[in-house]
Amino acid sequence: MRKLIAAINMTVDGFCDHTAITPDDEIHQHYADLLHSTDIVLYGRITYQLMEFWRTLAENPSGEKSMDDFAIVMDETPKIVFSHTLKKVDWKSAKLANRVLEEEVLELKKQTGKDILVGSRSIIMQLMKLNLIDEFQLCIHPVVAGGGLPLFENVNDRSVLKLIKSKTFRGGAVALYYEPNNN
Repeated sequence: MRKLIAAINMTVDGFCDHTAITPDDEIHQHYADLLHSTDIVLYGRITYQLMEFWRTLAENPSGEKSMDDFAIVMDETPKIVFSHTLKKVDWKSAKLANRVLEEEVLELKKQTGKDILVGSRSIIMQLMKLNLIDEFQLCIHPVVAGGGLPLFENVNDRSVLKLIKSKTFRGGAVALYYEPNNN
């Protein structure tokens, strides 16, 4: 069975705001490596539309190697988008989900292949409530945003996580790897 990994960038004060952080070369390489270890990425509409930036960069490279390399990997990685409002997606590596989230994920997990990545706050929250996440990779950036969308919003049940490893980046960000402690 494939593993479902929830990976997201966040600030020290727990907010998921891509405008509050500035990923460096090392962070871009970290996420490029993560994408290489997966077969598919799951997004909600908002995150998917934000990620379309990378398609543009893959088509028109910036000259900044780490960003251009990440853009190529992101452009090539298959994506499933969960949306109630989008009627179509035009990124060649993306498709709209044709089942509800739980059914789609349970079917994907049964298949053989590499891990499944979730990179969208809303989808992470839904999957967490369904107990379908096998690993959390939280990349905490040394920034206090002071506001925004908290990752663990409206969590009603206590969830205990077990730290399995951590990685410190030169720029001060720390990736914390957790698995749910279902005991």
